[in-house]
Amino acid sequence: MKRKALITGITGQDGSYLTELLLEKDYEVHGIVRRVALEDPEHRMERISHLLDDVTLHSASLESYPSLFRTCQKIKPDECYHLASQSFVSYAFEDEFSTLNTNLNGTHYMLSAIKEANSNCRFYFAASSEIFGTVESSPQNERTRFHPRSAYGISKVAGFDLTRNYRESYGMHATSGILFNHESKRRGFEFVTRKITNTLAKIKCGMAKELRMGNVEARRDWGHAQDYVRGMWLMLQCDKPDDYVLATGISHSVREFASIAAERIGLNFDDYYVLDEQFYRPAEKHILLGDPTKAKTELGWSHEYTFEQMVHEMVDTDLARVRGEVAVEA
Repeated sequence: MKRKALITGITGQDGSYLTELLLEKDYEVHGIVRRVALEDPEHRMERISHLLDDVTLHSASLESYPSLFRTCQKIKPDECYHLASQSFVSYAFEDEFSTLNTNLNGTHYMLSAIKEANSNCRFYFAASSEIFGTVESSPQNERTRFHPRSAYGISKVAGFDLTRNYRESYGMHATSGILFNHESKRRGFEFVTRKITNTLAKIKCGMAKELRMGNVEARRDWGHAQDYVRGMWLMLQCDKPDDYVLATGISHSVREFASIAAERIGLNFDDYYVLDEQFYRPAEKHILLGDPTKAKTELGWSHEYTFEQMVHEMVDTDLARVRGEVAVEA
């Protein structure tokens, strides 16, 4: 009998890659989506459009416990991957109440629904390196103190603690993955990495003249989303639940990312970069650099994509897409 997996956030970057991975491993895959996504699949389910015949989607909301409970009770999944959240960090400063309510209550509702519907289900919570915030030491690992500097980071700390509490109090196989930045050609356009590759592609095609950005010296530990969803799956295959950092252990600046992308398509980043202070965050974090030693040792996980491969894939994809749009418009 096939194992059943339930994914929240199935239409996102990570959800789409995780779905592909689970289908390759012969899972029966179910996803939770909002009703508006079912009514407008062309735009809201673009990342999984090629998978729709192979998955079962359920209309439910992270803001509605009854809808989540009914879905979990109907499916009785063997594994649940809770990826959905309000995840664009700078929005968190503009609408902190929404970020905290959606992320905190949504995680609590999912944990409770799984516990009541099938307590043997293995649960994965998508934490984030944003929980470290202002760090006291680098690199960061599972023992590093949390000091979040955004409503999003605070909500992820709360989700982490909720997940651990359900593991310790109810004996659930509940695990948190503390994932550092991971990107791909499926990254949303609101994120800085995709803004860079998309804008550079437009500049190359004569559709834009400049790339306006904030602090390009900010550094992050960037990996590829496909490597990271593989790590999620490995966590739930362990007999004993625990928490793991997934990271490359290598830091790069935003300038490095943009320069590699520009060079890939024959441009010089500095010729088009315009400093715009409106893109600075209210609380810029210290350097986030992950230590994935525990995941490597206990899960056998390591990243396979190089930083350059990831950047090249993203800008190549955007250039091909923009050129197609130019051809259509012409």
